[in-house]
Amino acid sequence: MHPHNSDPTRQTQDITWCPAVITAADRARLSGHAGRVIWLTGLPGSGKSTIARALESELYRQRKLVYVLDGDNMRHGLCSDLGFSPEDRKENIRRVGEVAKLLADAGLICIAAFISPYRADRQIVRGIMRREEFIEVYVNAPIEVCERRDPKGHYARARAGKLKDFTGITAPYEPPEKPDIELRTDQHTVAETVKLVVRHLGSIADGSRQNPV
Repeated sequence: MHPHNSDPTRQTQDITWCPAVITAADRARLSGHAGRVIWLTGLPGSGKSTIARALESELYRQRKLVYVLDGDNMRHGLCSDLGFSPEDRKENIRRVGEVAKLLADAGLICIAAFISPYRADRQIVRGIMRREEFIEVYVNAPIEVCERRDPKGHYARARAGKLKDFTGITAPYEPPEKPDIELRTDQHTVAETVKLVVRHLGSIADGSRQNPV
C-alpha cells in the first residue's frame, strides 16, 4: 500500500505554516500580473497538451511568467509511484494541485494539463486556491473525435482489452458542470482556443467576470 493511502486526517501536530515575507501582491507588482492556475481537463486526445503548449508560447510572447505542468511529465517524477486506480488518480491530482498552487503563489501562470476525470478531485484543487486563482477549462471533444485522433494509440489498445483503467473506455470521465471556460476543440482551431483563454485572463485582470466563450 502506498504511504498516501494512510488516513489523510492524521497530521503532525507540531508544525506551523510559515508565512511568506514577499506577498502575492508584491510579486504581481513586479511581474505585472497575478499568479493563476489554468486547469485543462478533458478526455485523452481532446487537445489539452496541444493547447497548453500553444497557450504557454502565447503568454510567454506577451512577457508573462508561465509554466506548463503536463500529466505525462509529472508521472515521470513526482508521481512515478502512482498507477491509474481511482485512489491513485486522486492522489496524482492532489499532488499536482499542491505544486500548481506553489507556482501560482510564486507569481507564475501555471497551465496544468490533466485528464483529472473526477469532479470531486478538481473541486478539491479549486478549494486550495485563492479566489479567482483557479480557472477550470473544459477541453471538450466528442469521444469519437478523440478516438480518431488517438495520438498514442491508447484508445485502440483499450478497445482491444489491452489497456486497463483508460478514461472514456474502461474508466469514467466526469465533465465539469460549470467550467470557467469550455473549449470545443472539434469546432475551433488551437489558435482560436488560445485566444479565448487569453481573453478570459484579461477579463479577470480588468475585473469584469464576463465569460468570453
